[in-house]
Amino acid sequence: MKLQLIRETLENRQIVIYFGAVTAAAATAYVVPGTTALEAVVNPALALMLYLTFLQVPMSELKQAFGQARFLGALLVANFLVVPLLVGGLIQFLPDDPLLRLGVLLVLLTPCIDYVVTFSQLGRADARLLLAATPVLLVAQMLLLPGYLAVFLGEDAARLVSMGPFVHAFAWLIVAPLVLAALTQFWAARSPAAARVATALGLFPVPATALVLFVVVAAVLPQLGPAADAARRVVPIYVAFAVISPAVGWLVARWFRLETAAGRAIAFSTGTRNSLVVLPLALAVPGALPVLPAVIVTQTLVELLSELVYIRLIARLGRGAPASNA
Repeated sequence: MKLQLIRETLENRQIVIYFGAVTAAAATAYVVPGTTALEAVVNPALALMLYLTFLQVPMSELKQAFGQARFLGALLVANFLVVPLLVGGLIQFLPDDPLLRLGVLLVLLTPCIDYVVTFSQLGRADARLLLAATPVLLVAQMLLLPGYLAVFLGEDAARLVSMGPFVHAFAWLIVAPLVLAALTQFWAARSPAAARVATALGLFPVPATALVLFVVVAAVLPQLGPAADAARRVVPIYVAFAVISPAVGWLVARWFRLETAAGRAIAFSTGTRNSLVVLPLALAVPGALPVLPAVIVTQTLVELLSELVYIRLIARLGRGAPASNA
């Protein structure tokens, strides 16, 4: 009971915790010389964060997700058909810089699979449906992302995304933590001791995410020079996406005639992206530092501010509307 209370407190205050981590990282980079050496810690910190994150994804509920056919259909159409069309339009307002566009595409084409569940619950959405669908979202985005990059970047995709490092990063920083998390869940389902360990590990996704933000910002900030302009250029794109994407998700949900709370979940999903999960893929790109991490972390900061608005405004969507089954 006490562990559950601590976990809920961390999740409910995660925006403050994340901004605190970013502030502490900026102060550390300013005061302490040589924080660029933290680059060596980025991948291990990401692997730990992703393991702890995936551990909260209910692999056993994958079958249940397919049982919610209408919700799952709306979720997939919104995130993998409508949102890519929106992103394709938004990147036309960016300079013709393949590296800059790659960063924006990596982060905006991948829907969030972790803290979106907490935020959707705070915003009176059906977080249960979204939680059950997270394995489907993860698999779909990793399968579709290379194709999207080829469509939007053309020949630049093959030049920037070298398959060797990309596959290596995907295997060791995404697939390996995912498999380890699935094995941990399998073990926990059969052993009370393992179940207690898994429950205790549930306290750490928020601190681990804060650690990643601290390490990335502290490592990148001293090199920010050429990336500062890139970060400024992408802010209007991210703000436009943050405003438009939840509305797009809500409209798709209405088209699928989802119940109100389920529709809010779609709106949260289309508005919340998988920034830190795709970071290891971005770091596998030759010459990624410091531009790609800066572009991706900038989206995270814009998104965290947006979530403060979402949990108030999205909660008001559909008030007074008649309910229909999801």
